[in-house]
Amino acid sequence: MVKNGIGGANTQTGAIFENEVDIIEFLATSVEGYSVVKHQGYIDILFNNECVAKSFRKHQLYKYLDFCKVDWKKILSKKLLPDEAIYVIKENTVFIIEMKSQVVAGSVDEKLQTCGFKLIQYKKLFAPLNYEVEYLYILNDWFKKPEYQDVLDYIIYTGCKYYFNYLPLHKIGLPIKVS
Repeated sequence: MVKNGIGGANTQTGAIFENEVDIIEFLATSVEGYSVVKHQGYIDILFNNECVAKSFRKHQLYKYLDFCKVDWKKILSKKLLPDEAIYVIKENTVFIIEMKSQVVAGSVDEKLQTCGFKLIQYKKLFAPLNYEVEYLYILNDWFKKPEYQDVLDYIIYTGCKYYFNYLPLHKIGLPIKVS
């Protein structure tokens, strides 16, 4: 995605990230067939005017859980604040999406190593709603360096996923317009 510009050739099949991008804004403005409806505490994601998913960011997640009558304080000892949590209705799955961008060595290196723990915590959190949970990272090219191979292997080992600069919509169960 070009900064302050229009997405590239893959805008119909996924979201392209050069820096942290607002996934919901991207869907609503750059992917054919998508629109969004904002509610207090969550966002409905529509495809061809049909609700296909719900989005919750950071503290919005807990507003949604309150709406669903889930007392998160009885499940977790501390809030987890996802960059994006997208509940895809037909998959009955919440996709926790964390976007990590780095240009110099720093604390993000160690944050990548927390995915296994966070996946367990999110699974506990969504168990009362009977939702499945998947945890994934959208990483920039910094993490393609050889010194990150062990961390990338660990992400896969823990059952989490990662993509570089791109979120393939079909991998999280969101529909795409077929031309």
